[in-house]
Amino acid sequence: ALSDDVVHPPAYPWSHLGFASAYDCGALRRGFQVYRQVCASCHSIKQIHYRELIGVTHTKEELIEMASEVEVVDGPNDSGEMFERPAKITDQIPSPYSNDEEGRLANGGALPPDLSLMVKARHNGQDYLFGLLTGYCDPPAGKEMMPGLYYNPYFPGGAIAMPPPLNDGGVEYEDGTVATITQQAKDIVQFLNWCSEPEADARKKEGVTCMMVLFSVS
Repeated sequence: ALSDDVVHPPAYPWSHLGFASAYDCGALRRGFQVYRQVCASCHSIKQIHYRELIGVTHTKEELIEMASEVEVVDGPNDSGEMFERPAKITDQIPSPYSNDEEGRLANGGALPPDLSLMVKARHNGQDYLFGLLTGYCDPPAGKEMMPGLYYNPYFPGGAIAMPPPLNDGGVEYEDGTVATITQQAKDIVQFLNWCSEPEADARKKEGVTCMMVLFSVS
C-alpha cells in the first residue's frame, strides 16, 4: 500500500517475537558481524557494552580479545590529561565518531542515527528496517533523484542519502551461512532487535515460569 509516497513493508514472520520463542544466538552473532563490518563505520550502538554480549553473540574470552583491539579515550589521569587505552569488556561498543559534529562533517551535514533503539523508534521496526535494507532499486519513471541520493520506496519521500549498505557476499560468515543481501538484512535486524530489548528473553522466561506456578496452584 502507498501512503505519502512511502511503501509499507509486509509483516514478516520473525521467529523471535513469539511469546515462547527466543533469539537465535547464531543469527545474533552473524548480525553483530554485519554491524561491525558494515554498519559501524557510520552508526553507533551507544546503549550496548561488550559485557552484555557474553553468551549472546560471543564468549567472554572472545569479547575480551575483541575489546582489546580497540583504543578508547579515558581519563583524566593524575596529570589531568585524557589518554587512550585498550577497551575493556565493561566499555560501550565504540562509536565511529568522537562527537556529533564530527559525524555530521563526515556525512554531508547529516548525522547517522544511533541504532541501539532503532527497532523501537520505527513503526513495525523489524519489518521497516528489513524492507529498507533490501528495498533499494531504480526510481520509477518520472521520479527524479538529486545527486547523492538513492531511491528506496520504504524511506519517506523515497530519496535516502545512505548508499545501499549490503552486497551479496559483503561479509564472510564464520558459520558458512551464505551472506546474501537478504540473509545479512535478516541477521542485522534481529541483532538490532536484541539491542533494543536485550532483556526480552529473560522477561519471557519469567512470564512462562509465573504462568506455570499459577497453573500449579490453581
